[in-house]
This record gives sequence, structure tokens and C-alpha cells, in this order.
Amino acid sequence: MPASELSKIRIGISACLLGQEVRYNGGHKRDAFLTDTFGRYVEWVAVCPEVELGMGTPRPPIRLERMGEEVRLVMPSTGEDYTEPMRAWSRRRAEALAGMELDGYVLKKDSPSCGMERVKVYPGTYAGAGAPSKDGRGLFAEALIARLPDLPVEEEGRLNDPPLRENFIARIFVHHRWRQGEREGWTRAGLMRFHERHKFLLLGRNQSGMRRLGRLLGGAGKDTPADGLAAAYRAGLTEILRRPATRRGHTNVQHHLAGFVSDALDGEDRAELAETIERYRLGLVPLIVPLTLIRHHVRRQGVAYLQDQVYLEPHPHELMLLNHV
Repeated sequence: MPASELSKIRIGISACLLGQEVRYNGGHKRDAFLTDTFGRYVEWVAVCPEVELGMGTPRPPIRLERMGEEVRLVMPSTGEDYTEPMRAWSRRRAEALAGMELDGYVLKKDSPSCGMERVKVYPGTYAGAGAPSKDGRGLFAEALIARLPDLPVEEEGRLNDPPLRENFIARIFVHHRWRQGEREGWTRAGLMRFHERHKFLLLGRNQSGMRRLGRLLGGAGKDTPADGLAAAYRAGLTEILRRPATRRGHTNVQHHLAGFVSDALDGEDRAELAETIERYRLGLVPLIVPLTLIRHHVRRQGVAYLQDQVYLEPHPHELMLLNHV
């Protein structure tokens, strides 16, 4: 991956995941992959809503409670309600983060402030006993996602799933390249180049969505405002990238890529490539195996159209993310 794509990758993160002792019990939830592996490529922006709101460490635990139709953030041991202070602080913090050129955010799962999804919501104090539902979202996570809807955001728990991890980090690098285009100023030609470079990455995730974005750009006239075109493209791009590619999607892309190199291969090499793709389809080898072989043929044949395709190198090899999907 070019060095220009590794510069200033800035990621927001729940501070406890970096090992900072900011949890209610004075502990942390340090994540080794994030700190030791991915951390070599990024600049972290650590946030702890509870501490920054002034709750202190250690502190009595807080939780989400349902009061009629409303969800409140309360400290059961004292009865204090932190809903409005947390919402006001979260809006201010999200606004500040919007100016920091973030390329992603990692939230702490299950947290009443930072949890992205399935956070426990307990029956309110006067609702009687009952099991909590798991349909809440942390108040800070809610404000962050509302303010930065195109930002790649994940919980650290979901990053234990290899396809979700690979997709999240691929999205971070796409977001970084998009920001570079914004700084330079989008033009229709620039958007077309961006789309061409990411074509196969999008194809593996949503073929119809990829074609829809292509038609959006291809149908734009010379007088179409570039800013409006970029906004429409980015909305579609974000939607496509939210879901990781399936094995079927990856196999489809590999067959497309093989079509660019197969004619120049001898029978033995052509059979090897087809067999390798089939072994991936059957789940016998990880994604890195067919991609390495395809990259080899692309380089050897000098296929210019494919040499700059993000799909073939979506993130640094050292992360070894393609070894597990």
C-alpha cells in the first residue's frame, strides 16, 4: 500500500480499549489487536464520556433505563439522572471530533455511553422487576453516528469476527482516500477515477450498488455541481461498504479479475488459477491465496487497469486480515 495512504490515519476510540484505567471500577479493557497491531498504522483519539463528563474513576456504575417511551441514563445506586448532561456533552464532543479528520471510530461494546448496538436497557425504577431488553444504543455513540453518518464505526467486540474486522479496516482506508479527494476538491473526473479504482471492492459487496454508482457518475452532465454529485456518491458508497463481502461476492470478483489475465496464461497456469479460485469458493483456503496469485499475474503481465485496484491491496499486508477471511 502506498505510503501516501498511510499518512495521518486518525481513529477515535473508547479510551479503555487502549488500556487507560477509566472504567467505573478503575480498570480497563485493553485490546491487543487495536493497540499492538493496528495501532502501528494509526493515531488514536481517545475518548471516555463518563470521565470527560466529570464522573470520576472509580465511580458507581450507570445504565440505560426505560421510563415509559423514553430511555434515560441513570446511576441506580444514587438515583442521579445523567441523560441530559450526557446528551449535551455528546453533541459537543461529536462536533469537535467532526473537525479532527477522523477516518474511523472504535466503540466499547455494551457501554451505556459508547455501545453501538444491543446495549441493555433496564426497566425503570418504578416499572418493577424484569429482564433488560438488548435494544439500546449508548448516548455518545448515538450522537457520534448522527453527526458523522459516513464515518466507519464499529464496536471492539464485533472486531473479533474476521470478516467484520477486515471490512471495517478496509472502510477506514477508503474513507481516508475519500478525505484526500475532498481536500483536493472533487471534480466529476476525480470521482470517476475514484470509482474505477474501487470498482472491484464495491463489486464484491454489492454488484447492483456498484453499477448504480457508476450510472450516477456516467449520467452526470458537465454542468452537474461536483459537490452535489460527490455527496450523492458518498451516501451510496457508505451504504455499500457497511456490509462485508460474502465468499460468493469475493469469488465473483476473482472470476472477473481472472478474465483480465487468463488469455495470456498457458494451460497449466490457467488451470492453477481456476483451481485456486474454486478452492477459495469451497472454503479450503483463505482469501489471501487467490489474491496473491492474481496479483502475481497482474504484475507479471503489467495489466495497468488492475495494478491500482484497491481490492487487490485494501490495507497493509502486515495486518494479515485477508489470511482469515
